[in-house]
Order: sequence, then C-alpha cells, then structure tokens
Amino acid sequence: MDPYVAALLGTVLCATLWPVRGSSATVTGDVTDVAVGLVFFLYGTRLSTAEAVAGLRHWRLHLAIVASTFVLFPLAGVAARLLVPTVLDPHLYTGFLFLCLVPSTVQSSIAFTSIAGGNVSAAVCAGTYSSLLGMVATPALAALLLGGQAPFSPGRITGLCTQIVLPFLLGQFARGRIGAAVARHRRALGRVDRGAVLLVVYNAFSAGVVGGVWERVPVTRLLLLAVVEASLLAVALGATSVLARVLGFPREDRIAVVFAGSKKSLVNGVPMAAVLFGPGAGLAVVPLMMFHQMQLVVCSVIAGRWARTGARRPGRS
Repeated sequence: MDPYVAALLGTVLCATLWPVRGSSATVTGDVTDVAVGLVFFLYGTRLSTAEAVAGLRHWRLHLAIVASTFVLFPLAGVAARLLVPTVLDPHLYTGFLFLCLVPSTVQSSIAFTSIAGGNVSAAVCAGTYSSLLGMVATPALAALLLGGQAPFSPGRITGLCTQIVLPFLLGQFARGRIGAAVARHRRALGRVDRGAVLLVVYNAFSAGVVGGVWERVPVTRLLLLAVVEASLLAVALGATSVLARVLGFPREDRIAVVFAGSKKSLVNGVPMAAVLFGPGAGLAVVPLMMFHQMQLVVCSVIAGRWARTGARRPGRS
C-alpha cells in the first residue's frame, strides 16, 4: 500500500474514533479553509507560465487528455447513475460522480510516464493544464451534474474564489519573488499539500461520524463501489490507449496520454470537495480515495511492463 494512502486510512480511523465536535469543529473548519487556500497558493508559485506556453505546441496531445478528463469521465459518471440503487449506494454515487469531475494528477502521471519511457515534458504540461482547467471545469460540472448536492450558491462561489482562485492568482504574482525558494524546497512543501489533504479528510469524516452518515453505508456497498471503480479505470486506460493510436501519436506520447488521461488528483479533488460540499464532504471523498490507491497499483504494473517492452525494442514506436 502507498504510504500516503496508509496515512489517509489512519486519518479516517482517527476521525471515526475521535471526531471533532462543537466549537472544536468550528476551529478545525477554519484551519482547514486556510490550509486549502495555502495549497492553491503553492500551486500558483510552482506554475511556470513560460513552460505552460511552450507546451502548447503539443496541443493535440493535451486536447486528447482534456477530453478524457473532462468529457469521457463525466459521461461515465452520468452513465453510472443507472447502477443506483441496485449496485451503487445513492450516498456514494455523489462521490463517484464527483470523482469523475476532478482534474488529472500531476506527480504520479509524471512518475509513471518517466518509468515507462514516455514523454515526461508532455506529462508535466498536461497535469498543469488539467489543474488550471479544473479550477473552473470541476465546480461548473459539479453544479451542472450534482444538482442540489453542490449548487452554485453565492456562498459556494465566494468560497471557490477565496479558497481556490484568489490564492492561486496570488501565488502567480508572488512567483517572481519566491518561486526559486519554492523550487528549492519542493519536497518539503509537498508535505504541506499532503498535510492539508489529511486535515480536510479528518474534518470531513468527523462531520460524517457526528452526523451518523456511515451508519447508512454497509461494507458490501463499498465493495461494489470498488468493482465499479475498477471498471471505470479499465475503460479510461483502454479509451486513452485507443485514442492515442487513432491520432497517430508516437510511443512516447501515447504513454503520456494514457497515464495523464486516466488519473484523478486526490490532492486537487479533496480540497475542492471541502469547498463544494462543506460538512457533507465525508462521503464525497471516499470514492476518490479508493480510486487513488487503485490507479497507483494498476498504473505501476503497466509502467513496469512498458518499461520492459521499451528496453527490448529500442527505437520503435
């Protein structure tokens, strides 16, 4: 198991045994809001505008990844509504659909693309574009497809601006002054991202425990959710592979499309869920957490296989 996933599960256990209540929950919620803003501020400081513009020359590749992230996945999420309530629990379906709306991940896409011998620079740019587009596309799609679960009320819009968009813009403006320092301490600051996600998860699951949410979701429903998510990942991997071949991409670009186009970002998705769903974010992040672990396991196997295939057949695409 990925160590970070183990930390997430430990956080869920702590929230189940020792949930925050009353005034403590209010303080924790305020701290969580600040942590979410800090995450997106750091995103802004890390993004190189010059690199993002330079990456636009591979626009066909990035368009294929965006189509998978924000078209294929949402369509699959909407289609999965047919499985409610026989297979998917109605409470978990909201989180499953939200999973289909979040942007692609950056770190693991780059890592697996590198292992498999793919186009790493394309994976970097693809993750960047997906994160930027996700700031607008994810809330908009959530408002459209989730109905009353994540409405675009004035409070939600204000939260999105103050906790996501504004911190990101401030990070962009501050990049000239602190960008070099952020790059030097990237590993340490990466712990801030992950720590913020753990805090959001603890706060969200605490609210769920206090509200008695988990009593309505039996273990069998979680197992069925895992089967549906495995099917979703298989469809995403297959569709991106076929699309990359149809578009005539070389092997290195196909690898980047498959890995960047089939993943969902836990680090981006969990803070967004906190803003969009508020106290009801507990169940909304469960499918995303499960999918995160699943995509790490499956893609590590695929990356290793492609790495061995590339070593046997150098120079072929």
